[in-house]
Amino acid sequence: MVNRRIGEILRSSEPDESLVVQGWVRTKRELKGFAFIEVNDGSSLANLQVVINEDVPDYDVILKKVNTGAAVEVAGVLVASQGKGQRIELKAETVKVYGEADPEVYPLQKKRHSFEFLRTIGHLRSRTNSFGAVFRVRNACSTAIHNFFQERGFLWVHTPIITASDCEGAGELFSVTSLDLKNIPRTENQAVDYSQDFFGKPTYLTVSGQLEAEVMAMAFSNVYTFGPTFRAENSNTSRHLAEFWMVEPEMAFCDLEGDMDLAEAFLKYIFKYVLETCPEDMEFFNQRIDNSVLATAENIINNQFERLTYTDAIKLLEKADFKFEYPVSWGLDLQSEHERYLAEQLFKKPVIVTDYPAQIKAFYMRLNDDEKTVRAMDILAPKIGEIIGGSQREERLDVLERRVIAQGMKPEDLWWYLDLRRYGTVPHAGFGLGFERLVQFITGMANIRDVIPFPRTPQSAEF
Repeated sequence: MVNRRIGEILRSSEPDESLVVQGWVRTKRELKGFAFIEVNDGSSLANLQVVINEDVPDYDVILKKVNTGAAVEVAGVLVASQGKGQRIELKAETVKVYGEADPEVYPLQKKRHSFEFLRTIGHLRSRTNSFGAVFRVRNACSTAIHNFFQERGFLWVHTPIITASDCEGAGELFSVTSLDLKNIPRTENQAVDYSQDFFGKPTYLTVSGQLEAEVMAMAFSNVYTFGPTFRAENSNTSRHLAEFWMVEPEMAFCDLEGDMDLAEAFLKYIFKYVLETCPEDMEFFNQRIDNSVLATAENIINNQFERLTYTDAIKLLEKADFKFEYPVSWGLDLQSEHERYLAEQLFKKPVIVTDYPAQIKAFYMRLNDDEKTVRAMDILAPKIGEIIGGSQREERLDVLERRVIAQGMKPEDLWWYLDLRRYGTVPHAGFGLGFERLVQFITGMANIRDVIPFPRTPQSAEF
């Protein structure tokens, strides 16, 4: 008999086919002389109904073991289902129980559980409908990201997890050390003696692979990173993680216009791919999590994104007939409420805001001729605010050195980055996408901790 995944069986198999399925029992219903169990193997939202008649070998023993959560292998023949809700079902010929689950203590019984509770059993929550759907969509998003860039000739580059540079200059870094924390070596002035540490200097978990991606773009033209990044930001909110994944393309011979065009095409591609690949899961989110999920996806796919400068955005916000919690004035960064007002209330679609004040943006962004603004861009999406941040990079050595110094950094610490401007510099641009924010946006899940299998947050590194 052929071993088949349940998702494939439900999509394309026909009655009279003999096969084997393996998975976990979601429900059991006993009747006189036979029983129904529903089996799920993670390949689809829907379960496969299995009919176990009393003529199956060891029927009574098996029935005691096939409780919710048990792992089983069923061999049998597909038959047309007589009940509602399914086209076919599996008539069991043999049932093997790999692992039992005591119904008295197994925490995932047939009822709705809160997401807060499910976070306490992160080792089991993937077996629920909600998290099964989340992680299938997460997988589809990953596939779409790679497809998008590979189809366009981008090189996927692996940038370092351990780094000595703070790309964003925010200082929210996890230190990496091999020093004995009970006996830290000190210099004469009692500072930590990093010369005795593994790398001989302070090192950290990366907050971004962008600077290294720029290095690779100066040889391969178009590259992208897709890997884990870390922020030691003590924020216990529904929007922050200490460990998350970032997608960061970098393009040589590219300006801000090309950057915006690629970012818009990128989001449209991912949403379209997910709708085509995970229609059942997306329908589930629309019904159970957020009834605007499908409309939001269609809004992304079918609308040209609005584009306006930061200066124009501030003017619109100042005129808004809306009471904001945070003040609006030129020179202040946009808060989430401002971003969402622009995308949800004013334009009712994604908005790309460009040319932000230099003092609120990173040193590597290209300075405009007005010397007050930089060639930055943020994509603001309904319901979530900023989802992509990017810029044209500063390719002029003298201007970049000036910006590095102005932000309190030492040019000698970035000698290799400045070298890129000494040897064959070109206009180039790129952007960053927080992967979990994307999955959260697509699925409608309210808390970012529920779109990553094992969330890392302040005071929490379970599982």
